[in-house]
Amino acid sequence: MRFLPVGPRTLLVELAGLDETLALFDALLGDPIDGVAEIIPAARTLMVRVAPGFAADGALAATIQARQPAPGTLRAEGPVETVEIPMSYDGEDLADVAAHMNLTVAEVIAAHQAATWQVAFCGFAPGFAYMTGDDPRFDVPRRPAARTRIPAGSVALAARFCGVYPQDTPGGWQLIGTTKVPMWDLSRDPPALLRPGIRARFVEGAAKVHPSAAIPEPQGQPALTVVQTAFPIVFQDEGRPGQGGQGVSASGALDMGAMRRANRAVGNPSDAPVLEITLGPVRLRAERPVTLALTGAGRATLDGQALPTAFALDAEDEVLIPPPASGMRSYLALRGGFDVAPVLGSAATDTLAFVGPQALTAGARLYAANRSAAAIGAPEDQPALPKPGDTVELPVTLGPRADWFTPDMIAQFLSQDWLVTPQSSRVGIRLEGTAVTRNDARELPSEGTETGAIQIPHSGQPVLFLADHPLTGGYPVIATLLPSALDLAGQIPPGARIRFTAAAPFQDIEATP
Repeated sequence: MRFLPVGPRTLLVELAGLDETLALFDALLGDPIDGVAEIIPAARTLMVRVAPGFAADGALAATIQARQPAPGTLRAEGPVETVEIPMSYDGEDLADVAAHMNLTVAEVIAAHQAATWQVAFCGFAPGFAYMTGDDPRFDVPRRPAARTRIPAGSVALAARFCGVYPQDTPGGWQLIGTTKVPMWDLSRDPPALLRPGIRARFVEGAAKVHPSAAIPEPQGQPALTVVQTAFPIVFQDEGRPGQGGQGVSASGALDMGAMRRANRAVGNPSDAPVLEITLGPVRLRAERPVTLALTGAGRATLDGQALPTAFALDAEDEVLIPPPASGMRSYLALRGGFDVAPVLGSAATDTLAFVGPQALTAGARLYAANRSAAAIGAPEDQPALPKPGDTVELPVTLGPRADWFTPDMIAQFLSQDWLVTPQSSRVGIRLEGTAVTRNDARELPSEGTETGAIQIPHSGQPVLFLADHPLTGGYPVIATLLPSALDLAGQIPPGARIRFTAAAPFQDIEATP
């Protein structure tokens, strides 16, 4: 067992293989550790995240180590739910898989149906389950080059896993067939059909598909109408942590501080849903008298006059939010709150996983929840935000995979200023600079990734993960942003530069009593 640093509240536990990982996962669920908020299992790692007020340190590592099952222990057997998945064996790679396994296509189909597949962990996308089988012949390689689009419902193989793509997405697994059974359905409780521990059997045939229940639309007179917006506007709040078992990341506002300031400025609870506005211009029309607050990068104007942080509008007033001179995102709160249906307990829109309310474009109508609100207090100071051309220093913890890079490569990563490219989004900031390239072609088994993780793909150009990042990833993470710097990172615009600073050299976490 090895403990790798991720951040002050997160560590990665690396084990010998999948069986040992799942056995420890079961042990930690059966005998919970005080302060542990979430555990993300993967192929040979557990990412352990603790609640505020707790630390991911040597004491936590020692407690986890004490829970380690005896060598050779497999996950406990008990009552296991089994799901039958009808499918058609019409995948583009079925013949290639048969050739690799030295079987006929018919023999591959028979073997796939005879195998019992069990969900080891979830990740990549909501509802995507990594299933292991009891037939060792199904250890097939990924495709040499990933496809840019794999249709939802595709049944695929890679390494020792079988998976079903819950939505259209890029991917490099071998496609053997398709199913019409939805892997992710918000009208189901829980929405993910396949979850850790569940078993699946595949059968040939058509599936009965039931339509998903529609999310109810607000009724009555709208409070605001989106007249113009340069980029889609999304609802955000504090996100939906704790959904890792279904492959769902937390999402939430990129600048949590600005979101909370906007709510407090109109007397709302600090975690009430707000609108997250990217750059601008945005024009909104009041359909009835409303009180609003705008924080973050933007400054609102009415008839050419600048408005304070909190302001009132009469019916038919149109407020303009021009593109900001600095920063990237603005947060608009409505006194009494927006009437928006939560999804999995949150109104956050996850732009990668398509979880949460739909993004808003011109013509969208926004409704008021009319909840009780407190008295409006004094406006809070807003921090200065970076503009294009600025260089921003961001503090990081080296790891968890800094040991995949030489000391010279780590020095190269830390010593240069990385350009923020226009390809950045809520998923992550794509950076450009002198590439950090590894000489070996090793592949990292998929493992949990934290918000703020800095992956180094084969191109050597880093990607800094933000709130809508994938729950698991397969590229090594050279460093992870400190949580205190996430708000600032979410406000860095294209054209600015980032320099990463590490407080200490990389080293594993030692288990201490």
